[in-house]
Amino acid sequence: MALLITDKCINCDMCDPECPNDAISMGAEIYEIDPDRCTECKGHYDKPTCQSVCPINNCIILDPAHIETEDQLLEKFVVLQGMA
Repeated sequence: MALLITDKCINCDMCDPECPNDAISMGAEIYEIDPDRCTECKGHYDKPTCQSVCPINNCIILDPAHIETEDQLLEKFVVLQGMA
């Protein structure tokens, strides 16, 4: 599943440059994650870099509205990288 930035976000700008899929951008009030581009860093890293650099606990969570298996996330990675 894709990740979701909650309203705990303080707009510190730590996550945006770390996303290898360019899935994070500034929304109307806080940063947002595009679920069509988020692979939870599958194919790039062992764990999501946005969660690793975020200074706020539980600010970036699994998005229950966008449930995907690991295989689906890896398939999305392949498509986003132009390898398909």
